[in-house]
Amino acid sequence: MKSTDLLPVSEALARLLDAARPVTDQEVVPLRQAAGRVLAEDIAARLTQPPFNSSAMDGYALRTQDAPEIGAELTVIGHAAAGHAFVGTVGPGETVRIFTGAPVPDGADAVLIQEDAEVLDGGRIRTRFTVTKGRHIRPRGQDFAEGETVLSAGTRLDYAHVTVCAAMNHPKLAVYRRPLVAVLATGDELVEAGQVPQADQIIASNTFGIAALIEAAGGSVLDLGIVADRADLIETAVDRALAAKADVLVTLGGASVGDHDLVQSSLKAKGMALDFWRIAMRPGKPLMVGSLGAMQVLGLPGNPVASLVCGTLFLEPLVARLGHRQPPDRMAEAITATPLSANDHRQDYLRARLSRDSEGRLVAHSFGKQDSSMMKIFATSDCLILRPPQALELPAGAPCPIILIRPFEG
Repeated sequence: MKSTDLLPVSEALARLLDAARPVTDQEVVPLRQAAGRVLAEDIAARLTQPPFNSSAMDGYALRTQDAPEIGAELTVIGHAAAGHAFVGTVGPGETVRIFTGAPVPDGADAVLIQEDAEVLDGGRIRTRFTVTKGRHIRPRGQDFAEGETVLSAGTRLDYAHVTVCAAMNHPKLAVYRRPLVAVLATGDELVEAGQVPQADQIIASNTFGIAALIEAAGGSVLDLGIVADRADLIETAVDRALAAKADVLVTLGGASVGDHDLVQSSLKAKGMALDFWRIAMRPGKPLMVGSLGAMQVLGLPGNPVASLVCGTLFLEPLVARLGHRQPPDRMAEAITATPLSANDHRQDYLRARLSRDSEGRLVAHSFGKQDSSMMKIFATSDCLILRPPQALELPAGAPCPIILIRPFEG
């Protein structure tokens, strides 16, 4: 195979994402379940907040003209607490004992905090601080007004967003449907986790990592299980994905063109339009991209680490694009702890651990053995060192781009 037969990673990703059409279907979910979802409609306030002028402190509601200087004496004519408004009007020389969140009584235009009031006998107080108009009062509508658009469609909801939605009196929200991704593992050698493999079998591990990645990116998973290397069984599984109206079909293994690699030919028999399937990257060269009607097809390598690397680079941004989300920014800069050899025509992704040097810089410690079947190394790595095609030898201490597998807190 010539290097010219392999598609650069950047071009492959661009072609995959250019074909992605974000979902348009909406669903209404209870507010309690809305965090992490993406708004499908603008959200406007259904009421004004605060709905009245409210006290920001515990103290005394009064008229500023009755306390022009320290030492003014006022008569307490009632109480106001949150949920229990004072009924009446504050007149000359009068004040109302008020608590945080309570409506400010008519006639009052300031609140004297309780620490600045001296309590006298006979239901009277004496001021020990000069008050100004509007002091410690939250005016009606200070937060938002009825009809005001507070959140826009496309917002990915977090804990702050759902809080303000509740305050705006929205118990349910219209959100975009999560992209549905069907996952199909193929191979005579695969058995489910928990079973006892025969001497020539292995546990199917890819499905779990890929499903977790899909869900973290905002998608839903349809697990099509494990299918043996038989064209009829593969085509039946594809029919299940089509019947479920999956947005994406992800296949694990069998996408090459060997005698036992039947996924690509089976999909073509179902009408798949193949875009490309060979990428200039390591691990992960046999990556298949195509479409079957409205369903995009992404064939990941069967090799566990290659599958996870390709899933990170291609599947995660695809699911995010379909779900109106931004994928996490995994790119960072580090320095290499050891020399890195020159590279060939394929872009390399080297598993590495991270530390920090005395200056606080990230230091990437590449594992010596990078065999793509070694899942333990991937699980204990913090990042992938990115080595571009034809990269020159890199000495220890030189800057190198990295892709974070998970946030590094060291």
